[in-house]
Amino acid sequence: MTNILVRVAEITEETAEIRTLRLVRDDGEPLGPYEAGAHIDVTGPTGLVRQYSLCGPPSEVSSLLIAVKREPESRGGSEALHTLSPGDHLKIGEPRNLLTVAGDADRHVLVAGGIGITPLLSMAYELAGRSADFELHYFVRSPGEAAFVDLLENRVELRDRVRLHFGAPRAEHPALLAAVVPGLTPASHVYTCGPQGFMDQVTAIFAPAIGENNVHVEHFTANEIDTSGDLPFTVELDTGEVFGIPAGKSILSVLTENGIDVAKSCEEGICGSCVSGILEGAPDHRDQCLSASDKAAGTEIALCVSRALSDKLVIELY
Repeated sequence: MTNILVRVAEITEETAEIRTLRLVRDDGEPLGPYEAGAHIDVTGPTGLVRQYSLCGPPSEVSSLLIAVKREPESRGGSEALHTLSPGDHLKIGEPRNLLTVAGDADRHVLVAGGIGITPLLSMAYELAGRSADFELHYFVRSPGEAAFVDLLENRVELRDRVRLHFGAPRAEHPALLAAVVPGLTPASHVYTCGPQGFMDQVTAIFAPAIGENNVHVEHFTANEIDTSGDLPFTVELDTGEVFGIPAGKSILSVLTENGIDVAKSCEEGICGSCVSGILEGAPDHRDQCLSASDKAAGTEIALCVSRALSDKLVIELY
């Protein structure tokens, strides 16, 4: 992870639990532009590294904007960022993408649940700048818990594309979203971010109409993985080095223990830092960062959680 020293230039309290941090470089050098949907690693005051989506206009070069929700069960990451003041410094990584705007789509539908608005907001800016056909649906329990409402309701290029759904119970979401389906074609794309159950609903509504590969999901939390049936296997690097991966350890941990320099961050299969190429063998995908089409291709693997269906994998580290 590249460490870039940045300063907190501005803090906005969006809600009682969500604040935005505008980050700049002391030397005035640009931090953007970046690709819509990108996120960055942020090393907080406690030394913990967490991933945050960039939620400003991607074309803005002078600063980066992130939104941080204080989580009640935080291990110190979000809570620490809520203690920061303007002028404090952080270290961040280069922007990288797991969620990107499809260039060949005839229509785009963005569906956010709660703090999941963050990556989709940057995508809305991008699509508006392209004069693309899109709409943004934002589901949140109440106006008091919704970030960026004033911006979404009043920013000229966004306000006519936004549908705010305040207080709609989860059971009502399918009917609200089903009303969007008739306007879509197999060339349309849907992007969603929010709680897992929420995203599962979004996928279930839209995938039958536009195809699973055209529904793009951004995860914030890792799923539980059943490791009870794990078996050992062998990993060979493209350099010729060979390592045994026992049932109780990940590929990433074994490589790291043996002095192999591997990019890593969340180590939960979410951020995509450790994704590497597969030259030979069949992966057992357990991550939430590769798309369905990426997994079907079988040419990449997230080293922190995924394993092998074959006795051996030959891997190219990125």
